[in-house]
Amino acid sequence: MRDWHDRSREKNIPEIHDFNVLQKFQRMGIGSRLMDHAEQMIRERSRIAGLGVGIFSNYGAAQVLYAQRGYIPDGKGIHEGQRYIQHGETITVNDDIVFYLIKHLSRNDCSGERMCGEEGSWKSDTWSM
Repeated sequence: MRDWHDRSREKNIPEIHDFNVLQKFQRMGIGSRLMDHAEQMIRERSRIAGLGVGIFSNYGAAQVLYAQRGYIPDGKGIHEGQRYIQHGETITVNDDIVFYLIKHLSRNDCSGERMCGEEGSWKSDTWSM
């Protein structure tokens, strides 16, 4: 089974990678503004954005932010390093375990209207890998 990165490249799905806001600056809107900008950049080349998020509670703020912004699971389960984990496998649960999420973007779908330059929207396609 190929990994997330190979599949996302084939589908032209840019990944927001290593997105962090220092804890002392969280809950100030900084993450939302950074995501607005990242999604606007992605919107220029793709209809879908992707990202991975850790499964532990210390990723809780990020998990909530992504859900609020409309990111949904890619439907493939949890991922470790270079592969998706299969049912029944024994693994070490650590920070390498992530859950990949995707978001269908449209030209007029952004939380910061200041970032939207064009009217209209794209038809949402079903994402499958």
